[in-house]
Amino acid sequence: MGFSDPTVTISQLSLAPGAQVADLGSGSGFYALALAREVGDSGRVFAVDVQKDLLTRLKTQANKEHLYNIEVIWGDLERRGGTKLKDASVDDVVISNVLFQISEKDAFADEARRIVKRGGRLLIVDWSDSFGGMGPQPEHIFTEGEARELFERHGFVLERSIEAGEHHYGIIMRTK
Repeated sequence: MGFSDPTVTISQLSLAPGAQVADLGSGSGFYALALAREVGDSGRVFAVDVQKDLLTRLKTQANKEHLYNIEVIWGDLERRGGTKLKDASVDDVVISNVLFQISEKDAFADEARRIVKRGGRLLIVDWSDSFGGMGPQPEHIFTEGEARELFERHGFVLERSIEAGEHHYGIIMRTK
């Protein structure tokens, strides 16, 4: 498995049909689309990003694929309430290829914790290293250990590591 394949990665989360999932920093929407297929028509995916143009493109692609269970939200992930989601409103949170770009990491982790239900899960997928122009610069890599430590400080515990492709790490954490 070369690059991270959202469908394969998401399948390891074993989402329940009808689950409510937030994709924080949804970007191009590869994960949001895979999540929408996984949770089915009775589920909901909240794709949150700061870039309006990416959200518009995601909504267009979702409509093309007849995926009407994605709600795009223009939000600031680096402040409390920035996702515009209610407290404890989602079953799972997905954070893919975002951590290396976030400057206010504690505020971001706090917002993820605020929106996930008690016993809810967090899937983190990010770059394990830099590959000569692909992915973040070496000094911007946010390691698996750093990610674990960050989210443990904000009320999550490690459940398990998962396969996320040759250049990425994947971990599933759960609220305490």
